[in-house]
Amino acid sequence: MKKVILSAVMMLALSTSFISCRETEDKTKEATEATEEAIDNAGEELKDMGEDAADKAKEMGTDMKDAGNKALEETKELGEDAATKIKEAGTEVKDAGTKAAKDAKELGTKTVDGAKELGAKAVDGAKAAGTEVKTSAEEAAAKIKQ
Repeated sequence: MKKVILSAVMMLALSTSFISCRETEDKTKEATEATEEAIDNAGEELKDMGEDAADKAKEMGTDMKDAGNKALEETKELGEDAATKIKEAGTEVKDAGTKAAKDAKELGTKTVDGAKELGAKAVDGAKAAGTEVKTSAEEAAAKIKQ
């Protein structure tokens, strides 16, 4: 009887072990499946986040490129405006120099003409004075001869 009871207890223990192992196996399988699903979901989310980050980086790169192109264009325009203004200023300086030279030439011509006129008057005055001196000298010589 002892053997029968021991055998029954042994059978009960074995059947419980098998059932417990089966439940453990089922729970382990469920946990593994849940873990795989969570890993897959996390992988998908990471993939999506990576794609979003790549898209944002691409947008930032495009924005930076556009900003750089805009800055280059504005710098080019400023350079062209400066070149135009410098050219205009150079033309104005040239025109002012030409006018100053023309005015100086006219003034020089007037000065020369004035000097010629004064010289002619001085020559005429000297001739008249010379003639007067000659006449006075002749008169004085005639008076002395008398």
